[in-house]
Amino acid sequence: MIFWFTGQPGHGKTTLALALIERLKAAGHEPFHVDGDDLRSLTSNADYSRAGREANIRRAQTIAHYLHNKGQIAVVSLVAPYRAIREELKAVAPVTEVYVHTSEVRGREDKAAKDYEAPVADFIDIDTTDRDIAACVDDVLERVQLPHRS
Repeated sequence: MIFWFTGQPGHGKTTLALALIERLKAAGHEPFHVDGDDLRSLTSNADYSRAGREANIRRAQTIAHYLHNKGQIAVVSLVAPYRAIREELKAVAPVTEVYVHTSEVRGREDKAAKDYEAPVADFIDIDTTDRDIAACVDDVLERVQLPHRS
């Protein structure tokens, strides 16, 4: 199973991904987190052009798909602005896409992907404006069926 948190910087993707991971661990699962910033640091990819973003997204997809194929739960938090690329992974793996957004100003607006394409089908919509983290994670978990623990 793959959870893919997408949305603009500062909207709560990583915060919710980490909270979900803690919930999954408490339920006996061992999820693996793939974070966009960590991945960029690991691969020394400071290229925020379309090509640089696409390379980062595809790396994250490859890792998430690999983990899924090994029976792991992957939790990805990545801006991933291009809908078509996100849909590619959804076509070949069980992805729960979580679109995280807010109307609040949180100080990372200068990092926004101006060409971000919000999902239009088969996703969970999470507006983090004035919302509690636990309630947002509850919304995600209410919409999925977790795999049985080994």
